[in-house]
Amino acid sequence: MASISMGDLKKGLKIEFNGIPYKITEYQHVKPGKGAAFVRCKIKSFIDGRVIEKTFHAGDKCETPQLEDKIMQFLYDDGEFLQFMDSATYEQIALTHDQVGEAADWIIDGMNVDMLYHNGKPISVEAPQFVQLKIVETPPNFKGDTQGGKKPATLESGAVVQVPFHVVEGDVIKVDTVRGEYLEKVK
Repeated sequence: MASISMGDLKKGLKIEFNGIPYKITEYQHVKPGKGAAFVRCKIKSFIDGRVIEKTFHAGDKCETPQLEDKIMQFLYDDGEFLQFMDSATYEQIALTHDQVGEAADWIIDGMNVDMLYHNGKPISVEAPQFVQLKIVETPPNFKGDTQGGKKPATLESGAVVQVPFHVVEGDVIKVDTVRGEYLEKVK
């Protein structure tokens, strides 16, 4: 593994610290009046999503993590595990709902997802940023429900989003999975 020194740190860089892969989310180079310069960072864990603050001084080193991205196909949810398959090797892997996290709200059978591996073990799953999902349940429209306003709609993946009044059950909509918001009705 390659070492990363204090001078190489920047926002967005992936580092390994105490055997855990992190991404630098905030970065601040500090040069006090007395003493040596240092770098104050906020780093987010790829394993559990926790954000911690870490200070790096001159001479401190951290490693480049062994991360690998794979595109996996979501097969099905058996109740206990979510089943995924590597499209290239047809290898199947089962992950718990905790391991998949929020991505489970947006994926349906047959959808491709990005799976991040650290040292050969899956550590995170990301749904595509924009997905098209069918509405399976939403309250009916009432006369006069035309101005502004929103109503809740349950999608085929199980997620609930706020949609405009003109959207009805059976419609397919485009959703931003990062913000969890309705974008548009798909024609």
